[in-house]
Amino acid sequence: MTLLSRIPLRRSFFACHHRSIPRFLDNHYPSPQLLSPETPSSRTPISFPSDYSPRTRVFNSTHTSILKNYGGLRRFSNETDRVDYEKEVDEINLKFVEAREEIDLALEAKDTVYFNQEADTAREAVKVVIDMFEDLSARLPEHERRALNRSMGLKMEQLKAELEQLNE
Repeated sequence: MTLLSRIPLRRSFFACHHRSIPRFLDNHYPSPQLLSPETPSSRTPISFPSDYSPRTRVFNSTHTSILKNYGGLRRFSNETDRVDYEKEVDEINLKFVEAREEIDLALEAKDTVYFNQEADTAREAVKVVIDMFEDLSARLPEHERRALNRSMGLKMEQLKAELEQLNE
């Protein structure tokens, strides 16, 4: 046994130079060029796809798009459900920012004649955000509801606390 035959070499090392592959690798890592129907072999030939490349990564763009599109989705749901969910979350986040701005404006007007009007506007904005959040939460399955509460629940509690600060 030669020293080279004991060294484990990968087929991808010789991918660009298939004519220079040492003969001892033929038995261990057959290439599509070396195995033809006429070649006698104790093994069945390996079939490679037409776009086969030894340097193909495990997660190419096709795999990552599959993971991105279907990761975390409910079973039997489709892409449009996910897009609608993300749109609603974005809308809630936008309304959250607007409600906080309304609360800040009301706090600035605390000792003025405009305070009651600003406070009512802030209360309405907070009510809209919390209603949107609770409506979305009620329509989701349990595991997605928990994920939504983890990501946005503290924001809603913060909004309620700021509104209570306004009421004092």
